[in-house]
Amino acid sequence: MAPANIKTAANDFLSFVNASPTPFHAVKSVKERLAKAGFKEIKERESWSSTCQPGGKYYLTRNGSTIVAFAIGKKWRPGNPVSMVGAHTDSPCLRIKPVSKKQGEGFLQVGVETYGGGLWHTWFDRDLGIAGRVMVRDDDGKITQKLVHIDKPILRIPTLAIHLDRQETFTFNKETQLFPIAGLVAAELKRKEGLKKSNEDEESAENNFSALKLTTQRHHEHIVELIAADVDADPEDIADFEIVLYDTQKACLGGLTDEFIFSARLDNLNQTYCATMGLIDSVQKSNALDNESAIRLIACFDHEEIGSTTAQGADSSMLPSIIRRLSVLPASAFTESESEDSYDKTADPELSTAYEQTLACSFLLSADMAHSVNPNYGFKYESDHKPEMNKGPVIKINANARYATNSPGIVLLQEVARKAPKKIDTDEAGVPLQLFVVRNDSSCGSTIGPMLSAALGARTLDLGNPQLSMHSCRETGGTDDVHHSIRLFSSFFENYSSLEKTILVD
Repeated sequence: MAPANIKTAANDFLSFVNASPTPFHAVKSVKERLAKAGFKEIKERESWSSTCQPGGKYYLTRNGSTIVAFAIGKKWRPGNPVSMVGAHTDSPCLRIKPVSKKQGEGFLQVGVETYGGGLWHTWFDRDLGIAGRVMVRDDDGKITQKLVHIDKPILRIPTLAIHLDRQETFTFNKETQLFPIAGLVAAELKRKEGLKKSNEDEESAENNFSALKLTTQRHHEHIVELIAADVDADPEDIADFEIVLYDTQKACLGGLTDEFIFSARLDNLNQTYCATMGLIDSVQKSNALDNESAIRLIACFDHEEIGSTTAQGADSSMLPSIIRRLSVLPASAFTESESEDSYDKTADPELSTAYEQTLACSFLLSADMAHSVNPNYGFKYESDHKPEMNKGPVIKINANARYATNSPGIVLLQEVARKAPKKIDTDEAGVPLQLFVVRNDSSCGSTIGPMLSAALGARTLDLGNPQLSMHSCRETGGTDDVHHSIRLFSSFFENYSSLEKTILVD
């Protein structure tokens, strides 16, 4: 069940983001919430024609880092609309290199590469742990994926003391100075002496052919041992891994009245969480799908921060393929008010055009965090478009189509916001919305909205909760806005089928 009030929603989000240091963990956290709400897992490689039924709730993953979930209305017909919310599971971070074993000046160091467009200076002097996906070889020779989450500060990127370099602007080389330390060479040598490994074990490892160097040769042995222990495996069974660094400081509420969320990865786990809980909230009543003629869907993609052009990114075939398969799903054999003989099978459109018909009447909300006005840099914002935290989701608009929003979408979202249920805390109806455009003398980011609207031909609107310090190691958002977005997305799913017929633009 979705959180009932503002503080409950915010605190549940804190639990979500703290458990999700990587896209793999974010997908795991989403799966847990969906399964608890009665969603069933399906596989892309399987046929869905007999599995996915009107009234059913399902989810599937790709690469363990992208997840799509949907609920099928009991009045579904092939060619009917799909109401969609799209988000992404990844955030800028530092990833351990394939060969990371380095040392210098008596320190053990770990080679990392930058992922996405981070504010990398914010990663200096932070207590960094490691997390990600590990490929483990079992006793039968099979290799399985396991998630690792070492919730301990083992790495740190040290700044240079001001006494040694009095630069007015902090600048650094990302290859040679964005370079974590993991320990001291002397301490590691002492540790290895204490382990007293036998020469026989070393000779055995050397005699086994490996196309690549062993993970314990490419990475510091102690780090591989920590990873192996976290997944209950032996170091020699770690075939490979994708590991990133993350800030071990927990997300928390802040501000004088807990009006802020201080957290890593708000962009975009905030909207991934809200999309998930909005979908769950929209189907939590036992009869929620009885009169629904559409499919309610969320898609949380990996790799948005690096362009989305991967198999699990938004610019892949994944969402079009899923919608194509869903668009031709058969309707229920007959409803409770119909007999099997009276069911009108001719009401379904030609299946050969069901996909195109579905896209023509579908709608996508591209949910990615937005910029709150920064009081120290107010001049950087267009004077009439300065979003504020805790005043609702921000509709993002750009004349050059960096965002996919247009006026029919704005009209639709206003109706969705107006129909949102009352807040339990204040008995206040509706969800407030805000508008944002960048200044003409400023650059503008983008989202998965434009690429998906182009690929699908479906109507699309870009929006997101306002935040400060986007792409920092530590970001700031609004406590109330988590609940605002959940209620907005839930209302979107509950009301789209009826609203879609009232806003006519061809």
